[in-house]
Amino acid sequence: MIPALDRLVTARLELRRPVIADFPAYAAYCASDRARFVGGPFDAARAFEKFAAMAGHWDLRGFGRYVMTREGRAIGHVGPLQLLDTEPPEMTWTLWDGALEGQGFAREAARAVTAHLLEGLGWSDLILRIAVDNAPSRQLAERLGAMPVEAPAPAWMPDAVTYRLAQVMA
Repeated sequence: MIPALDRLVTARLELRRPVIADFPAYAAYCASDRARFVGGPFDAARAFEKFAAMAGHWDLRGFGRYVMTREGRAIGHVGPLQLLDTEPPEMTWTLWDGALEGQGFAREAARAVTAHLLEGLGWSDLILRIAVDNAPSRQLAERLGAMPVEAPAPAWMPDAVTYRLAQVMA
């Protein structure tokens, strides 16, 4: 797999690899109810493990999740995660603060990353696993052109709906 760029820029956001200065905002997200869609909330130690995994993914796989920043402030993460070599990478996104929802930040970031991966690097497809009751993320998946597919939910997210996003985006 071709490594991804470690920095992308959109009209309103900079997307870059995680740095330790992002951890306090990430830990606050992990401790909040917003983390319920990914198995949380999590205490600070578990949040750090998850953050370290996000940062280390870049070194292990050559690509990973970007931290979304707006005006220098970390506001969320977006990008591919690949836990198993036997599955395509999974596209993920999360705004760390609910006050930022509805402003198009996740859509803007996800479009930039998926365009870079699918069109720029020529990846064939991505999967998306979204909690069945996470309506905003399911709507965003569909806006990106992802289609629901029949697939077993992973053990770590038993209520997940799986989508596939192929090279031609909407």
